[in-house]
Amino acid sequence: MQTSIDIEAINQQIYIDSAFMERLNEETSKVIVGQKHMIDRLILGLLAEGHVLLEGLPGLAKTLAIKTLASAVNADFNRIQFTPDLLPSDIVGTMIYNPGQHDFSVRKGPIFANFILADEINRAPAKVQAALLEAMQERQVTIGKESYKLNEPFLVLATQNPIEQEGTYPLPEAQVDRFMLKVNISYPERDEEKLIMRRNISGETSQKIEPVVQKEDIIKARKSVKRVYMDEKIENYILDIVFATRNADKFNMKALTPLISYGASPRASINLAIAARAHAFMQRRGYVIPDDVRSVAKDVMRHRIGLSYEAEAENINQEYIITQIINTIPVP
Repeated sequence: MQTSIDIEAINQQIYIDSAFMERLNEETSKVIVGQKHMIDRLILGLLAEGHVLLEGLPGLAKTLAIKTLASAVNADFNRIQFTPDLLPSDIVGTMIYNPGQHDFSVRKGPIFANFILADEINRAPAKVQAALLEAMQERQVTIGKESYKLNEPFLVLATQNPIEQEGTYPLPEAQVDRFMLKVNISYPERDEEKLIMRRNISGETSQKIEPVVQKEDIIKARKSVKRVYMDEKIENYILDIVFATRNADKFNMKALTPLISYGASPRASINLAIAARAHAFMQRRGYVIPDDVRSVAKDVMRHRIGLSYEAEAENINQEYIITQIINTIPVP
């Protein structure tokens, strides 16, 4: 009985704490047409303290989306264009010698912002990718002998272009695993594209975004997300989904075994639980239900499952494998 009372109290508190969600969605929709899934996942990453890897064609509003979100949250935004000649110091900063004072001063790099767009991350060498990913993981960088904390809230949105493969340095699986979400961006619907076309022709795209949420609200919301209730049945449901990627035979999915070269890591279980909590918060609910897990499963897991040669030969992707698992594992 006590548990149900606690859940009710949590639910009421989450409903109050998440009141800004409506204002945030309304403000971003002034500029962004369609791409609701991308915006939702950016907000989810922000609330869950996880970074987002976007894969999509050029011109699908990736930059506009994160810039708009940064404006709505009254936060700083920096874009880093990754190129083959980029150096780690171009991201984190460096020590500059001052001849007049005969000493060194710190010049901080563009990583010192709340929202970072790492554009075409796979165009930079491995050491540059490592510098960014270390900053993402540690939430601090070292310049000279000093360590500097990064701004809070801190969100990295990295993009990859799936078309052009020449001159790229693909992210190793271990580094891709550090992103909480990998989101595939698709073309807008016909009606949405018509509206985009009309807005661009008439100049309506330059609408000013008002800051409807403060950074302090996001930091407070992150604490609330951690209080969202998750029943042990949901925890076991998450573990079943993740373990099915490692040993499909045990879950009566023998057909999937030859398609998977390696299954999802423990980070998948952790991030699936955190993302499900954040998804519940975005629905203004104080407890996690199976639909929260199912809603975020593909974005959390698609970059954590390795495909076998057999799967690639048959044009089977991670989406298919995750869909089969979700449809087979019993829902609590």
